[in-house]
Amino acid sequence: TRLCESRVLPIALCDGWAKGGDGAEALAKLVLETLENCPANFQTLYEDKLTLKAKIETIAREIYRADGVDFAPDAEKRLKYLTRRGFGKLPVCVAKTQYSFSNDPDARNAPTGFRISIRDIKLSAGAGFVVAYAGTLMTMPGLPAVPSAVHVDCDDDGNITGLF
Repeated sequence: TRLCESRVLPIALCDGWAKGGDGAEALAKLVLETLENCPANFQTLYEDKLTLKAKIETIAREIYRADGVDFAPDAEKRLKYLTRRGFGKLPVCVAKTQYSFSNDPDARNAPTGFRISIRDIKLSAGAGFVVAYAGTLMTMPGLPAVPSAVHVDCDDDGNITGLF
């Protein structure tokens, strides 16, 4: 909060997890006030008419600061296939490690001087976008033998137990 205050930026503490709507009300009001009173300078990163490949390259260059993109042969084939099938104008989402702007989980934070490797491309037709998979990552984490939700309970007084 001190940093925001020192830069004269509006802040609102949100305790919605613990207090529900009451805990999130101040943040909701600040968001509405900001939307009403502050000019929006939103612009898309790329135009829809770009090819899927060009969209991925733009994301890699402009957001991740990569020097370039290396597409695996199967990813190249998939891009061509999706374009032929009429999905070339969809937006792109890049799935990569959460530890780095690169696809290398050991290159922490925002490295420079790297190329992103795209190993696979998948269509999320219902959601309306294409996913480019960078490096090796698990997209669906495994669940334990006994999910944590099994231990969550609520007593007669409304007290929740087993969350932590």
